[in-house]
Amino acid sequence: MANLERLFSRYDRLLLFDTETTGLDFRRDQIIEFAAVAVEAPEGVPKVTAQYDRLVTLAPGTEVPPQIQQLTGISAQDIARSGIPKAQVCADIGDLIAGNTLLLAYNAHFDLSFLYYLLLRDGDPEILKGKDKLDLLTVYRDRHSYPHKLSSAIAAYGLSSRVVNSHRAVDDVLATLAVMEEMEKEKDDLHCYVNLFGYNPKYGIGGKAIGSVTYRPQGYEPKSPLYERMQSIERGQTI
Repeated sequence: MANLERLFSRYDRLLLFDTETTGLDFRRDQIIEFAAVAVEAPEGVPKVTAQYDRLVTLAPGTEVPPQIQQLTGISAQDIARSGIPKAQVCADIGDLIAGNTLLLAYNAHFDLSFLYYLLLRDGDPEILKGKDKLDLLTVYRDRHSYPHKLSSAIAAYGLSSRVVNSHRAVDDVLATLAVMEEMEKEKDDLHCYVNLFGYNPKYGIGGKAIGSVTYRPQGYEPKSPLYERMQSIERGQTI
């Protein structure tokens, strides 16, 4: 595993996570699968210390849309058989992110938005306060040309024989971990993206902004790193 020294100089744990949902509207749709991987470096060597993957029960009277079943392979019957209550998932998430933990995801704004509304309805959203966040999609956009899907990153980093973007949270979070490791090897600046999210100006942020995050537009082609552009803007310079 990559060293990740700069991140572990600031955090005790990295929690990479992914969600599968019934749709794209975090205010209306629901999480149907939540998966996470915790990485710690107790002796200076990063290693996976916990893995979590659970299907999440649906609210009464709701179903998994056919297109989501086709995409994820998750049916309402799977959830009825193996899903756990939303309140239990919220409690488990609280345990996973406790302490000095950095939250990471690929397209983190999407997953964090769903996570917030899950906690708002069935847990305690206050547990997200004070947690720093890192979006690996933002990093990838800064370094590689379009397309910018997780599958694109897997291919670009030569990871296709190791991981897969299957649209199951458990697979996608392991793919995100592998992508993060390659990003660290590629350039040691992941710490510069903490609480800095890029977005496509054509589509906007996509919902409500996260208060602790700074958002900046990113195009289809790499330019100078987003954090350098932000610093230049703050100094009143033009790039």
